[in-house]
Amino acid sequence: MLTPEPAPYVGRFAPSPTGPLHFGSLVAAVASYLQAKTLGGQWLLRIEDIDPPREQAGATDTILTALDRYGFEWDGDVIYQSESLDAHEAALASLLAADLTYPCGCSRRDLEGAARSPLGIIYPGTCRNGCEAPETSIRLRTTDTPVAFTDGLQGLQTQNLERESGDFVIRRRDGLIAYHLAVVVDDELEGITEIVRGIDLMDSTPRQAWLQRLLGYRTPRYVHIPVITHPDGDKLSKLTGAAGIPLSDGARVLTAALAALQQAPPKSLGQGGLSEAWQWAMENWRLEAMRGKTVVPTDSDALASMENRYW
Repeated sequence: MLTPEPAPYVGRFAPSPTGPLHFGSLVAAVASYLQAKTLGGQWLLRIEDIDPPREQAGATDTILTALDRYGFEWDGDVIYQSESLDAHEAALASLLAADLTYPCGCSRRDLEGAARSPLGIIYPGTCRNGCEAPETSIRLRTTDTPVAFTDGLQGLQTQNLERESGDFVIRRRDGLIAYHLAVVVDDELEGITEIVRGIDLMDSTPRQAWLQRLLGYRTPRYVHIPVITHPDGDKLSKLTGAAGIPLSDGARVLTAALAALQQAPPKSLGQGGLSEAWQWAMENWRLEAMRGKTVVPTDSDALASMENRYW
């Protein structure tokens, strides 16, 4: 019996246009890019633009400009998630037809007294047997069977969806397709074989794997890299006031990103050109250097006072 050839490597970076590209997002982009390119694969760029209430005017152009200035070379045209809405709706329709979903009229206020887990509110199944609310979201049914996957850096991960999160929303009350369903459909459409992203998204992966299973999709490999935090421990993000990366002096900022990724770049690397920094990164990329790490504070030894040493 012949062993099937493995699928060609296809990775992706998928920012949402809710603000400029900040340092934490740059770190994720660098990791996914180096993983794809050093394995001879493709690296796709997808703008996740299906949540207009959260989007910031001009953010897409700002993100694309920053990635271009930093020397990223994506394969093919930029992909816009909003162009896949028909595919999202078709996937939703298939789940509805299979009786794997139900309408839910519960508001956040209705769920204030519900049990909680590290993932947040555990939906108690209030609307599983019927709902007469005029405006509803659509939830996906979960089961008591654990969902497991082996992360490329963090090892075996197991989550009992029913007990730890409960049935989750795949279409919002405002009619917008929810993140979990949209990203699963897009990754399948684009043939993504490995997803490299921040560890803050790792708790979402079992829900996405559950959707992949129900839709008959492949489950890509997952690699969750350490999250970059402020000195007080909060995740470096747009919500916590992270500034956009500078569009000049890219070699220094790229070197700082490599340091955050535990690649131990020489300090002199940031004093040269951007092409030299990328060449060093390609020749020295070691994903395993981050194995088991979950957090990189901006004042950690790995960054060694980033602002002073690199910027």
